[in-house]
Amino acid sequence: MVTRKSRREIDKMRIAGRIVAEVLALVESELKAGITTGHLDRLAERHIRSAGAVPSFKGYGHKSNPFPASLCISIDDEVVHGIPGDRVIRDGQIVSIDAGAIHDGWHGDGARTFVVGQPPAKVADLIDTTRLAMMAGIAAAVPGAWLADISGAIEDAAAPGGYGIVRQFVGHGIGTEMHQEPQVTNYRTGVRGMKLVPGICLAIEPMLTLGNHEVEVKPDGWTVVTKDGSLAAHFEHTIAITDNGPEILTTIA
Repeated sequence: MVTRKSRREIDKMRIAGRIVAEVLALVESELKAGITTGHLDRLAERHIRSAGAVPSFKGYGHKSNPFPASLCISIDDEVVHGIPGDRVIRDGQIVSIDAGAIHDGWHGDGARTFVVGQPPAKVADLIDTTRLAMMAGIAAAVPGAWLADISGAIEDAAAPGGYGIVRQFVGHGIGTEMHQEPQVTNYRTGVRGMKLVPGICLAIEPMLTLGNHEVEVKPDGWTVVTKDGSLAAHFEHTIAITDNGPEILTTIA
């Protein structure tokens, strides 16, 4: 069931979103060759908790295999849900960071992809296109439009570059739970979906690859990788649809 949030509830989500944005900015400032993914995760958890929130991801999932960390850190061919640990980040690697925070019962969810060092042109284009595809989807999230308009805008931004658009993992509604209805695909499905009205909150998150769209989950039960070993990028913002259009909640401003 899709629930519309009141202005007061959106204001609460904005606090959680700001904490997520702060975490992503903190990671960007600390990211360099030679540090471990676990170090970044510890910094993120410390910041989230010091802000009076709790990590959305830690303990998430089935009780037999809950996610063990506060950040998802996915490197190179890992698309999403990479588990932080002792792995050392190397120069030239693509590092996607997904962060979530719960403040006063409300969620914020956001992601960015970085490169350690100077990226080759094709990698820089992949990352920039993924970010622009996200922004195109956000721009399409206006009252009176349809859910499919978001999906189509993302696909139109990504397809000309020949990138693989991941289909198995998609955007979603968000609020008092991290994942709510509706699902927000990053490609056209031929279904118009729901009409967009003020008060709907969504996490819009395209995932693009330098190969095809096919992915698989590693034996750890979490880490999603491209089947063809191609590099991947991931961007995400939590937004609220308002009378004046889409409002990004995962921002420091």
